[in-house]
Amino acid sequence: MVSARSLDGELDSCFRSLTVSSGGGRGQAETSGDMPTLSGWKDLPMELLMRIISVVGDDRIVVVASGVCTGWRDALGWGVTNLSLSWCQQNMNNLTISFAHKFTKLQVLTLRQIKPQLEDSAVEAVANYCYDLRELDLSRSFRLSDRSLYALANGCPRLAKLNISGCSSFSDSALIYLSCHCKNLKCLNLCGCVKAATDEALQAIARNCVHMQSLNLGWCENVSDEGVTSLASGCPDLRALDLCGCVLITDESVIALASGCPHLRSLGMYYCQNITDRAMYSLANSCVKSKRGRWGAVRSSSSKDIDGLANLNISQCTALTPPAVQAVCDSFPSLHTCPERHSLIISGCLSLTSVHCACGLQRHRAEGTLQPTSHAY
Repeated sequence: MVSARSLDGELDSCFRSLTVSSGGGRGQAETSGDMPTLSGWKDLPMELLMRIISVVGDDRIVVVASGVCTGWRDALGWGVTNLSLSWCQQNMNNLTISFAHKFTKLQVLTLRQIKPQLEDSAVEAVANYCYDLRELDLSRSFRLSDRSLYALANGCPRLAKLNISGCSSFSDSALIYLSCHCKNLKCLNLCGCVKAATDEALQAIARNCVHMQSLNLGWCENVSDEGVTSLASGCPDLRALDLCGCVLITDESVIALASGCPHLRSLGMYYCQNITDRAMYSLANSCVKSKRGRWGAVRSSSSKDIDGLANLNISQCTALTPPAVQAVCDSFPSLHTCPERHSLIISGCLSLTSVHCACGLQRHRAEGTLQPTSHAY
């Protein structure tokens, strides 16, 4: 925790730097007829105080400064929209409760922890005062219970990005309730939330959060085809989906995603050993089924926004064969096996070592070490 004395020192230093850089220092500020008298940092206008704190760039100073006086608290409460307490190694729970009522305009809050500190009371305090919150990181908050999700659902309806990875105590009923009230959710990280991420919860997300773009379900072992196919039909705007360690899913999930999510850019299926060539060919053929023509070649108004797979993790998917994976690689030019742009991850699949992206094929052909192979699909 930063002490008031260290804060004074920081602000004194900033004040001296500003007065010197403005030409003339403290003496000039006191004698100028057009400028107000500044005898120290306590006389700074609120606009200048906000600028100093933004330059310092230390959220610890923001928290301490909010306790100096009512004027500073009000100025910071209205001016600060992004705050992180991840630097706090102890007493994060009490600190969060103490500042929540001061920073009512927060839009982005990071409470990621190295060791578990947060309890439901802190999240409830945030939900009670930070109505405009858009992004919240609660990852590794092992002590939180369903109370926290219910509080967020009732107090932060504008949430668009939520990271609760590692929060293993949450249930699917609380997640379903959250999806019903926070319908603006676009990014949701449920990695390791085994009890919360069930097929029933995914069906609720598909019904309520139709604008979902990024969903991490890594190591959520209860997720099956039923939940993923619901997502594919209810969340057509999905850009990134992590299913690593979801051992129950089969080709049916991938086929549904290939058909229902034309904007999918990243798909993780590490250790999904029920995935076969049928899933790969469905991805390869999905460009033909796209309503806008070839999935891998369609460009939007922005040249950087290109539809089509750009990241695919099929490590430890040992049932796959080279022709099927090569078909996917050929269909999506953004997938690369070369070390410079490694976006098709096939580690642990020794049978796939012959799969190469276009630039890899060109290099090997130039060296005369690989003969071109055609694949019909």
